[in-house]
Order: sequence, then C-alpha cells, then structure tokens
Amino acid sequence: MQIRQIPTESHEEVLRVADDATGLLAYIAIHSTQLGPAAGGLRMKPYDSEEEALNDALRLSHGMTFKTAAAGLPLGGGKAVIVGDPAQDKTEALLMAFGRAVAALKGRYWTAEDMGMGPADMAVIARETEFVAGRAEGPHASGDPSPVTARGIFNAIRCTARHRFGAADLAGRGVALQGLGHVGWQLAGLLHEAGARLTVADMAPARCEAAAGAYGAKVVLAEDILSTEADILAPCAIGGVLNGGTVPGLRVKAVAGGANNQLATPADGDALQARGILYAPDYVVNAGGIINVATEILRIEDRARFVTEKLAEAEATLDAILARAAAQGLAPHRIADETVLARMDRAAA
Repeated sequence: MQIRQIPTESHEEVLRVADDATGLLAYIAIHSTQLGPAAGGLRMKPYDSEEEALNDALRLSHGMTFKTAAAGLPLGGGKAVIVGDPAQDKTEALLMAFGRAVAALKGRYWTAEDMGMGPADMAVIARETEFVAGRAEGPHASGDPSPVTARGIFNAIRCTARHRFGAADLAGRGVALQGLGHVGWQLAGLLHEAGARLTVADMAPARCEAAAGAYGAKVVLAEDILSTEADILAPCAIGGVLNGGTVPGLRVKAVAGGANNQLATPADGDALQARGILYAPDYVVNAGGIINVATEILRIEDRARFVTEKLAEAEATLDAILARAAAQGLAPHRIADETVLARMDRAAA
C-alpha cells in the first residue's frame, strides 16, 4: 500500500491512498482537529477523475469541521472518498485495505458511512481499525444515521418555516424534495405526516413511484425539481446545486435540506438573500448524522438522551442564526460561518 502526503495550505493533512492488490484508490482529508479528532464519513462513487475525488474530499472535510462545531461536538472535521462504483468495485479486501490506512492515522481521523457505504461496510473496515463508527452491532454501535439526520432536517425545516412564514406548521406547505436516498426517504415520511404537499425527484424512478404511492407525492423530472414552484426547497442529493445557473430560476421562498455543500460558492448564498429566499445553512440543518455517529465515537452511554439534546441544540443554533441574520439584514450562511468560527476561537483560547 502506498500512502502519500498531498501538499495543502487549507487542511491539516491530506493523503492519497493506493493499493494495487485490491484496486483501492482513496483520499483522506483531515481539515481540522482543533476541537477533537476529525470525524467524517467515507464516500464511494465513480468519480470522473482523481482531481474530482480530491476536491470532493477537501470540500466535504471543510464542511465537517463546521458541522461538528455547529452541533457543539468535541470533534473536528475530516472526510474520505474512494474512487469506484460501489455496486461493482467494492470488495471486502478493498475495504480492509482502507481500514489499514485509517489505522495508520492512529485516531486523528474517524471514518463512518456516507454515500455508497452502509453499516455492513463499516463492520468490514473495523476488522483493521478501531477508528470507525456507524456499525450496526457492538458496544455503542450507532447504526444507520439516516433516521436521526432526517429528524434534524425536519426540525430545521419547521424552524425555517417559522422564520419565513411566521409559523412552523407545515400542513399544506409545498415542499420540493430533491433526492430520495436513505435520508430523503425518511424525510419524505416525516413531511407527509406533518401534512406537507410533496413534489419529489430522484435519479431512480422506482423511488419516485414509491413516494407517489406512499405519500401522494407529485413526481417531476430530476432536471425540473430546482425550478418547481413550492414554499420550501429541500435539497437532499448532491452538493453545489445552488449556483449561478439555478438560483435565478428558483420558485421557492426558503431552502432547507440535507445535502452537503449546497452552495457552489458563498456568493450564491448572497444571491439567495438578494432574491428574498431564506437559506438555512446546510451544515447546521444536517448535523443529525454526525450527532448520531458521535455517540459511538464518544462512547455515550445514554444515546437517546444525547441525540435528543443535541438535535434540540442544533435547532436552537439555527434559530439564533436566522434571527440574527434577519435583524442585521445579512445572509444566514455568513452568520453561520461567524458563529462557528467564534465557537472554535473560544475553544482554542
């Protein structure tokens, strides 16, 4: 196995991991350990290039630093990506090779599941390293984080609705939901129970058909969901969907969803503000996943209580951000960044 340091000025440490015997090609990005060991999931997808994979790891690990800080967790931010199709290229040998790379970091980075990964994969990685979370079995096992992630997003949507429309009640509110993966599907159920009118899109038609049957959702093409008229847009798929090409065509009054790195650039958050579209910063909205994983990393005994308290704390943080943004006439993502950086500075003092 070859583990090579990648020069960086933005992160504490970035590694390229290659193992010819198993076909593993991965990047591990540790953005910050200022508040604690870096935590962040492992993503596997068929990237078009190594550069794309590296950039994804860099962006996502940066977001994890802000997410853990926003959630009030004693953890830093990191992320790992494996280049390959999880449906075809994922093997036990490849995952175990990745586990050895994580072990070499000696606790500076804790991995967990993300896109293309599940609890069973974490169990395989755990054969080679103790620094893995998201397992289905074992002491403090946290399992699939998607239900907790979805609950946190749902709470954030209600909070955003209260700030934008004057009431948290979602009955009759139109929500355009992009992505029906593990988190998106769980969120769709919660929104349906709350009486929201759902419009959904996903790259898998079967998921859309299931949502139409189970939740009475209206189905639109994936390329049309961002221009769908609704009260709230909930991006729960890929990042960068709020950009110079999409923001002008949005027909919603608020955005609150679970996807990471929704803003292609900070300027796109300013563009939302200029259009009167209230944006709930994604790394505050989707903190439920890392809260769930943290119970395993931190060896929390009363997991249910910890999750409930931290979800409430995340909602209170979002409420304060949106209130301050409104009072100062500033974009919420700017206030969110200031809030997190202030927390980190206090911790370092």
